Formats: sequence, structure tokens, C-alpha cells
Amino acid sequence: MKPAYFNLYPLHFTPSGLLLSVFCLLSFACGYHVAGRGDRLPADVKTIAVPIFTNQSSRFRIEQRLAQAVTREFIERTSFRITPDPSQADAVLKGTVKEVRAGAVTFDLQTGRATALQIQVTAGVELVDLHTKKVLFANPTYVFREEYQVSQTAANLFEEDQPALDRISRDLARTLVTEILENF
Repeated sequence: MKPAYFNLYPLHFTPSGLLLSVFCLLSFACGYHVAGRGDRLPADVKTIAVPIFTNQSSRFRIEQRLAQAVTREFIERTSFRITPDPSQADAVLKGTVKEVRAGAVTFDLQTGRATALQIQVTAGVELVDLHTKKVLFANPTYVFREEYQVSQTAANLFEEDQPALDRISRDLARTLVTEILENF
């Protein structure tokens, strides 16, 4: 006598059952698309200008860092041609760094010195079609934060805020490009 698990009925597909199965599989794929293709942007937008952002903060060169990160993200993830010159583009991405703030997050209770700081960057962006002058995408309030540790000894002291700003720039660029491509 065979064990019960061998008494499974063999699968039989009738021609109509097979056809129904194929139809169901194909219907699930109808809404599928590859992320990062930019299907939500007009077809005539092939080149995007990413000039240096405007800096309204007191942080030196943050506008260059953000524009470079956005340019790199577009180049790595899309097939758009990227240029810093709006006169050579179909659309322009205008960015403004509105504020950069830093503040203590945690303190050493014995010394009263800060042990962790947080840096926050607030920026706004707008992607404009240069043919129609229509705004294709806008987000006036991107806010990104990054925490970093502060060394308590002078021998190990180095500026950790710059690597934190690099991480913020990459995060903002990744989020921005995703939102433009997916039109969220």
C-alpha cells in the first residue's frame, strides 16, 4: 500500500484550461513596466539640463554637491542625456537649497559635550519642459537629515559633517530621480 501523499491526482490540463492559465498569466503582466525608464515624461524630452542649484543657505558649495549627485543619479539610472547648459536641453531641473541646519542630538552627561550631531538640508526642485514651459515635476520641500558621531578626543577629531552631506546628497538625488521617473 502506498503512503497517502502519493495518492495525489496528477495534474491534467485540457486545451481550454491551458488557454485560461496562459491568459491569466498574461493579464497579470499588463500593468508591469520597468522602473527608471521615464515613461511619465513627454517623449520629446531627451536631454535634461541640471545646472548648479541656487544656494540660499550659508553652507559653502552645498548647491554644487547636490547638483553633482543629481546629475550622477540621472546618468547611472536613465537614458537621458544630461547637460549643465539649459540652452542645449529639452527640460531643465532647477534646484534651490533653502536651508542647511546642524544641531546636537545627544550629549555626554559627564562632560556636557555633544556626542552626536544631526545635519538637515531643505531644498526645492522643479523640472520644466523648455518646449512648452510646462512644469513636469515640482517638490518645493525636500527635507533630508543625517546623524553623525562627534569624536571626544582631539587626536581623532575630524569633520564628519562633509561625509554626512555627501550621504544626504546621494539620498536626495536618488529620491528625486525616482519621483521624476515614476511621477509620484
